[in-house]
Formats: sequence, structure tokens, C-alpha cells
Amino acid sequence: MTSIGTGYDLSVSTYSPDGRLFQVEYANKAVEAAGVAIGLRCSDGVVLGVERLLHSKLLVKGANRRIASLDEHIGIASAGLLADGKHLARRGREEASSFRENYNSPVSVQILSDRISAYLQAYTCYGSVRPFGLSSIIGGVDKTGPKLFCIEPSGVYYGYRAVASGKGKALAKTELEKIVNKYLDAEQSGSGSGLTCREAVDEVARIIYLVHDDNKDKEFELEMTWICQESGNKHAPVPEDLLKSAEEKAKAALEEGMEED
Repeated sequence: MTSIGTGYDLSVSTYSPDGRLFQVEYANKAVEAAGVAIGLRCSDGVVLGVERLLHSKLLVKGANRRIASLDEHIGIASAGLLADGKHLARRGREEASSFRENYNSPVSVQILSDRISAYLQAYTCYGSVRPFGLSSIIGGVDKTGPKLFCIEPSGVYYGYRAVASGKGKALAKTELEKIVNKYLDAEQSGSGSGLTCREAVDEVARIIYLVHDDNKDKEFELEMTWICQESGNKHAPVPEDLLKSAEEKAKAALEEGMEED
């Protein structure tokens, strides 16, 4: 990356001659080395799921969570550096609390995403700081309905029907596109309804098991949360029985795919 000129990657505030910020590109590399994170917007809510890689067999099950709550109705899933994710979640909770205190109403998903993206973007402007090695998926249900956004290390954010970030995101996005197109076609033709959160739990689990590389990666735990009518439109973990059922279906689908190959 530094073949164009020496020293252009020493500071985030220094552009290379062709207009690149190398430190931001390096932050994206940190995201690509992390376990995959997926967000899926459904007709009745949002489902978030992450592949939490286990770096040691001594870790307590459920520790080092990569999904956090920003407000009662909003959750955030992170792909990248775990410490950066915890810091950004804390900042998001402060922004949500500040909005509620000032306006006496819960913050919308888009406004909170906009504020967090501005915070991330500020860390790409000064030589004394570094960009966050983090890509964050923010999902929730507000008065406008289910919403899903992804914020990149550069501070830019986009709204999505479905999104994946981290290692294996290319394959995950391909699978998500198939799901979205399938249900969009069904809605437009009137032959079916939109994807529900219960159905999305199975799909997200299947994709995470599909993109996990057993040969290169260590064991992992599947972490999933949702915001939907079943959870009272509040951000909550997917019920244990439903999560276990989704994992069993994902493993069966993976074995079936291997047999066909």
C-alpha cells in the first residue's frame, strides 16, 4: 500500500498523492480479520447475529459479547476490534440517553446512526488519533418501522435491507441477496408475505455457519439478538430454544451441502 510514497500512512490526516487515507484502509483490514456480523431487516423487526470466535478454551461461555444495546429499541453488532466496539457502544448509549433527556422521546435509529457516524468520522481528521478498527451494524424498530444501518471505519453509513461485515462478508452478502430477492419477489407478486424475524433467525444462523472456515478459524459461538413484536419491540437476545433450533438446522444444512459436493 505504501509503494506510492513513503510516509503517507504514518498519519490519518495525511492524504497520499492519489487521494487515499491509508490509516482508514488499514482499519478496514482489521474489520476483515474479525468474525462475520450480519443484520437482517424483516417485516416485523430486525435480527442481528455475529460469529464470536473463541480464542481460548478457557473462556466462559457467553463472555466477550459483540452485540450490545444502545437503547431499549436499538442494538449494535460489531465486526473488528472488540475494545473499539465496547467503547463505541458506550458512546451510542450516551447519545441515546442525551436525546431522550433533551427531547423527552426515544431516539430514532437513523438519528443515532448519524450521530455515531459523525463521531467515527472525527477520528479520521486528526493526526493525534487513529480510526476505529470497527464496522458497526445498527438495527432497531422506531415509529417509522424496522431500520438497519451499517457504519464503516471512515464514518460513512448506509441504510440496508440486509448487510454483512467482517471475514467472509462476500459470501454472506451473496446469500443475503438471495433471501432479500426471494421475499421481495413474493411480496410484489402477491404470492407471499415478507420475511419474519423467526424465519430470519434460521437464515442468519445458516449463513454464519456457512461462512465459518473450520480449517482456518477456531471454534465459535453464535450470538443473536432481535427487536420485534415477540420481544415487545425491545432489543433482546433470541430465546435459547429458538437459537438452539436454528443452530441445529444450520448444521444439518451445512452437512447436506457437503454431501452434495
